[in-house]
Amino acid sequence: MIELHEVIVEKQSIRGKRRARKLALQALYQWLMSSHELFEIEAQFRVANNMDKVDSEYFNRLLYGVPEQVKLLEENLMPFLDRSIESLNPIELTVLRLGAFELLFCPEIPYRVVLDESISLAKEFGSQDGHRYVNGVLNNLAQQVRKIEISLHNE
Repeated sequence: MIELHEVIVEKQSIRGKRRARKLALQALYQWLMSSHELFEIEAQFRVANNMDKVDSEYFNRLLYGVPEQVKLLEENLMPFLDRSIESLNPIELTVLRLGAFELLFCPEIPYRVVLDESISLAKEFGSQDGHRYVNGVLNNLAQQVRKIEISLHNE
């Protein structure tokens, strides 16, 4: 039987990761749009934001992992894009990179969670219908890189 304490801890973990994603999106957008180094952006975000309820480890994993793997992420996204990387809306590009990173490098995060969280970020920060584009691209990528998980989920 699951204890109440375990449920509370799990919900806090989920919320912490959600907050980490949101801040990582903002930090990665800043990195994309500026010439600042990641460590400078990280320091700025840690000063400007209350990180108490943020999964700081996950924030760092995303903040440093996405730029480190950006070429591989874009190579995996390209087959599902209807335009060049350069012509994508910067917010949607950042959400796509973040979602692709989670799909490829965070197998402990269920693919449905990655899709739902990415759509949510695109709705909050992206263009009016950008979330639909993000959903389509990441869903196609998930079909390719999470085949076993998806087949088990669909049974």
